[in-house]
Amino acid sequence: MSHLIDDLSQCLPLERIITDPVRRLAYGTDASFYRLTPEVVVIAESETEIRHLMALAHRHEQSLTFRAAGTSLSGQAVTDGILVLLGDAWRSMTLSADGHHARLGPGVVGAEANRRLAPFSRKIGPDPASINTCKIGGIAANNASGMCCGTAQNTYRTLAGLRIMLADGTILDSEAPSSRQSFQETHRKLLQQLQAMGERVRADEALSERIRRKFSIKNTTGYSLNALVDYEDPIDILIHLMIGSEGTLGFLSQISYHTVEEHACKASALVLFADMETACKTVRQLKSTPVSAVEIMDRPALRSVENQPGLPIALQGLPDGTTALLIETRARNPATLTSQISMIEAVLSAFPLASAAAFQRDSKDCEALWKVRKGMFPSVGAMRPVGTTVIIEDVAFPLDSLAAGTLDLQALFLKHGYHEAIIFGHALEGNLHFVFTQDFSSPEEVARYAAFMDDVCDLVVKKYDGSLKAEHGTGRNMAPFVELEWGQAATELMWKIKRLLDPAGILNPGVILNKDKQVHLQNLKPMPAIEGTAGDLVNRCIECGFCEPQCPSAGLTFSPRQRIVISRDLAHKPIGPTRYTEEHTYRYYGMDTCAGCGLCSTVCPIGIDTGALIREQRAEQASTVARYLGKQAANHFAATAALARHSLTAGKITSKILGNSFVQAFSAQAWKKGLTATKVNAPKTAQASMQDEVVYFSGCAGRIFGESNGDDLPTVITRVMNKAGLGVRLPKEQEGLCCGQPFFSKGLFDSADQKAQELAEAILDACEGGRLPVVFDASPCTLRMRQYLQTKNIPLSVLDFGEFAHDTLLDRLTLTPQSSPIALHLNCSAKRLDEGDKLQAIAQACAYTVISPATVKCCGFGGDRGFAVPELNKHALRDLKTELPVDCTHGYSSNRTCEIGLTENTGIPYRSIAYLLDACSNG
Repeated sequence: MSHLIDDLSQCLPLERIITDPVRRLAYGTDASFYRLTPEVVVIAESETEIRHLMALAHRHEQSLTFRAAGTSLSGQAVTDGILVLLGDAWRSMTLSADGHHARLGPGVVGAEANRRLAPFSRKIGPDPASINTCKIGGIAANNASGMCCGTAQNTYRTLAGLRIMLADGTILDSEAPSSRQSFQETHRKLLQQLQAMGERVRADEALSERIRRKFSIKNTTGYSLNALVDYEDPIDILIHLMIGSEGTLGFLSQISYHTVEEHACKASALVLFADMETACKTVRQLKSTPVSAVEIMDRPALRSVENQPGLPIALQGLPDGTTALLIETRARNPATLTSQISMIEAVLSAFPLASAAAFQRDSKDCEALWKVRKGMFPSVGAMRPVGTTVIIEDVAFPLDSLAAGTLDLQALFLKHGYHEAIIFGHALEGNLHFVFTQDFSSPEEVARYAAFMDDVCDLVVKKYDGSLKAEHGTGRNMAPFVELEWGQAATELMWKIKRLLDPAGILNPGVILNKDKQVHLQNLKPMPAIEGTAGDLVNRCIECGFCEPQCPSAGLTFSPRQRIVISRDLAHKPIGPTRYTEEHTYRYYGMDTCAGCGLCSTVCPIGIDTGALIREQRAEQASTVARYLGKQAANHFAATAALARHSLTAGKITSKILGNSFVQAFSAQAWKKGLTATKVNAPKTAQASMQDEVVYFSGCAGRIFGESNGDDLPTVITRVMNKAGLGVRLPKEQEGLCCGQPFFSKGLFDSADQKAQELAEAILDACEGGRLPVVFDASPCTLRMRQYLQTKNIPLSVLDFGEFAHDTLLDRLTLTPQSSPIALHLNCSAKRLDEGDKLQAIAQACAYTVISPATVKCCGFGGDRGFAVPELNKHALRDLKTELPVDCTHGYSSNRTCEIGLTENTGIPYRSIAYLLDACSNG
């Protein structure tokens, strides 16, 4: 091992060679139900580095497994060898002038590619449910499909070209004539063998016909043997064999797509049927109508999501056997859409429906329906008994056999005792996903699972000649059954392909093809429970990874999924030196660099907020001294704030109250950023001439971090209110008030609640029990107080300045929009308050051009994290500057510390959106 690390250090920086057990476990975990810990994890940033890794793997007889997003469900992205993670350099994206061609790096998130293609009314063909998280490398390597793409628009069918690296380090770019010519010269023998293989398959009528029939429905079991039937040019055969090869034949360094049309008009309907058979018969008739997708969901599947918001039909109390079809149709214009809906409704009218087919056209209504469908797998995982694993299998039946196959599957659930199992899937393609929970803690339970899988394979293959893997890839859990589905001749052909392209067997061995018929029962992932409040928060997590693109620390340290993985592991490690060392590592990678923004909860199908876990862990580790100092800071908050201002002005820290927290946050880092502080000077009472009043509370960050030039935030907000004809009333002794967020984020919950209660009492008094509106100027303060007031059942509403400005001030102000573009940052709390549209409307009322960079989720400042661990803020905003036009000279948001980090990392000043309103309003 040491020799391998020494050799790795010759071609990679040490910081990208990961050997400690904590990070190897965290980075080595994917969404599947298998657990293998890599020998070493490396982060690769170039083809040159990949070539070196290929050579080292041969020299040291080690395996290489490539990982993009780790949303794989079948065990194809875990390894006990060398795990290669793709760094930022693999996020390249080149689009043709008309958007009909997209050349993408394997590190591009699928949804990001579609966002860039949206102005052309185009998208990539594959549309997996995990498209907001999964990356192009995984989409291509698994030939992922999804709800609408069927078999016609997956990567195999929409492939324009590939840039690949073979196990010997050779690169082939199929779109570059010079590369093709060079490859033909250097790999003539390999190409001749592929050509001969294709000729033999096409000459074998029985085999070629079987291959065509197998791929007439969704199929990702084994290799893409259809390449040998569909193409004659050996290079075309090679690049199409790479699609769906799960990293076992080579590395995909660029994937080029022929994009497909993204229709402007869409409509969706959730239609209920009394039984599965009627629903499946309806699907067969819908196949000939202009439907884009038809998703089927059995009654247990509906039960798993029946309490989620956004459903237009009440699902609670439906009879057993009820089956739903979620239908979508798409068109270029509203008139065509109306016509298509009528055609679909005519077909539906011929069947007995348990509910009327009500098509939704509003994009938000449709999105809500599909969000519920996409969240079914994690939702079932959330309902599982603690300590069990959730498993999703993925089969396809010929469409004529869909009803019978589904009923047979349900019978197998009952036979093997999986009473909680659900079925849903892409009915138009005969593609079913079934999800169930499994306890792997005893040999008896493993044997039950093995017997069930044997029966499933016999049912799908022997009775219906379907696909054991329709779109999730073969992985480890179906590798033992490839020969059952394909037969000996076709399977031996696959082994020849593997040996031809990877003769040493270094590329993801054991995946797709495996001689061990029990491999699917080995290395099963444990899901140990975390005890206490922390466990209540995260035990439902199934490690799907949907949270990761939202997390500002993902790719720098840990993501929410990885924090939960390590928390589970540490919770069951015996106390001793090993645990102490691993806890020390986790302190930085898991706790110190968590922004606690909660954005992970907004995309998690079951709403898990990993930031809450981290706060609980900080609370557990808070020392007696820290708690005492926290209490002193809470009791003397005005003095604490004054000390912070003094420290800021002096450029040094005179106290370390709360350890790495409240005052230390305003440290030399803040001084280096050129910050100043100004005491609040807003009027204590409303101006006498003002008939209407508001109560205004200024957050402590805005009070402490004043403007280096110009008026402070309270002065500006007061002026804007006055322009709108509103008087401003402040809570009494505002300098000593705080919502408690600085304490809450450190896990000092008693002090946090103390300050929140004091503030609640002060604003209740100031607003005369709710007669006057209460406005906060910082979104995190608003969110914190709303949550506190709700928890304590205090009947008081607080408004964020952005929503108050949108709902009240815009109608009262005369605005003159500015011509120069502005940047708008929707901070995490503003997103969680769901006021993004309102802030956008304010910005658009004040400027003709507003840029809201979609690549930035959370800025990573996280209260004081931007001071304590500035690398988090820098990492989170690493792409922001490139998204802003050069003539954009001002940015706006709704939280002062976020604005500090944004200013630091872009070089342009970010301030509260109140400054924009002030600058553009008359009066």
